[in-house]
Amino acid sequence: MIIALTAIHVLVCLFLIIVVLLQHGKSADIAAAFGGMGSQTAFGPRGAATVLTKATTWSAIIFVITSIALSIIASRRTPSSVLGTVKPSQTQSQPAQPPPQAPPQQSQPQQK
Repeated sequence: MIIALTAIHVLVCLFLIIVVLLQHGKSADIAAAFGGMGSQTAFGPRGAATVLTKATTWSAIIFVITSIALSIIASRRTPSSVLGTVKPSQTQSQPAQPPPQAPPQQSQPQQK
């Protein structure tokens, strides 16, 4: 199931990229960048929805649904922690012992 869902997700993603790149932007004119009111305004009235607009909407909805479904499936299949599958080591660790120190040498007075 996860393979089929991933395949659908990838196909919808590629389709969404193509459909978005084919669309003509609302304010693509250079006049819109400087405040000029061209034939297509950025926040003006919308025209009728084209086939590309509807395809974009539906492919975006399917993309979001498959993304959520894949994330839910992935969270249920794997442990919650990265270290959840690591087994503890069998050896017992002990603190390091300080190195042995030589006894202090006593100086003997020289006799004359």
